[in-house]
Amino acid sequence: MSTPIRLRNNVRQRRTLLGLSQDDLARRAGLSRSGVSAIEMGNLAPSAVAALSLASVLGCRVEDLFSLAGDSKPEISWCGQPGDPCRYWRAQVRDRVVHYPVEPTGAGYRLHDGVFKHGSLQKACMDDPAKTLVITTCDPAVGILAEYFHRQTPFRLIALTRSSREGLELLAQGMVHAAGIHLARSGDETSNETAAKAVLPAARMLHVADWDEGAAVSPHLQLKSLAALRHARVRWIGRDRDSGAGQCMAEIMKDRPWPRHLAHDHRGVADAIKSGWADVGVCVRLAGEEAGLDFVQIRTEAYDLCFDAASTQDPRVQALISVVRSSDYRAHISELPGYFAKHSGEVRG
Repeated sequence: MSTPIRLRNNVRQRRTLLGLSQDDLARRAGLSRSGVSAIEMGNLAPSAVAALSLASVLGCRVEDLFSLAGDSKPEISWCGQPGDPCRYWRAQVRDRVVHYPVEPTGAGYRLHDGVFKHGSLQKACMDDPAKTLVITTCDPAVGILAEYFHRQTPFRLIALTRSSREGLELLAQGMVHAAGIHLARSGDETSNETAAKAVLPAARMLHVADWDEGAAVSPHLQLKSLAALRHARVRWIGRDRDSGAGQCMAEIMKDRPWPRHLAHDHRGVADAIKSGWADVGVCVRLAGEEAGLDFVQIRTEAYDLCFDAASTQDPRVQALISVVRSSDYRAHISELPGYFAKHSGEVRG
């Protein structure tokens, strides 16, 4: 006797991701609500016409919705290299569930969704991955965004600390929903968009703030100008050349050798100087002033969150835009040293 063929499907995950009810999906696909329910539960194999209609409504391919249920373990999509064991978060990004090894974030720790152990996933909770938004950012004030996101929306925000270039690469790979970038020079409002579209042609930009970037300086040095920084014999803490801070640092360093020791983010630069491991480094004003350091401003630049135009209607992306546009969030970040919210919430591209 032959074994019945069973289908594995992602209809419910995709429907939830797009904010559709079963009634909405049934009406748009020309199916009954009970039929959609039976398909999602795996009790009904759709006809070819029904499968094509569902894929069309949900904006994906039939093979993204349905696959044969075999004995082999499904492949796990990881953003980063997991340890074994490791705790993980998970989120629906495009047409797959991505898993993220838990790491410190600018918004603090978030409850993990499970543990990866002995090569398999052991779920700790049943949170819907379609209700988690994952962004990359180097913004030291991202905790404020996460707090307002938690207060104002039904979703969770995971903020991975990554440089502008690293974030764009993950966004293009479909690993995250949005990437924070600051690659625009002072007075050039198009540089972020140009850099983003070189990696992701369908990129759109959500403006979060303009901020002051420059050199944090150990107070005992009494260096107050760019010229003084360029001629002083000091110990620099570096940043990756492809990061926004690295580009700013290149303007200062010119032909001088690049520092051997690099910081991972803005607060890492300030911590290295405050602890005495370095004298000078490039970061945003907020990080330098929080650490009690002097600050020599180099430029004011745009900080944007980049996302794929295809995800514009994702309820989580819509929620992110709404939060950045909210008067409470804009008022709060305007009180931070070196942050300016005049154009916060504008979307380009």
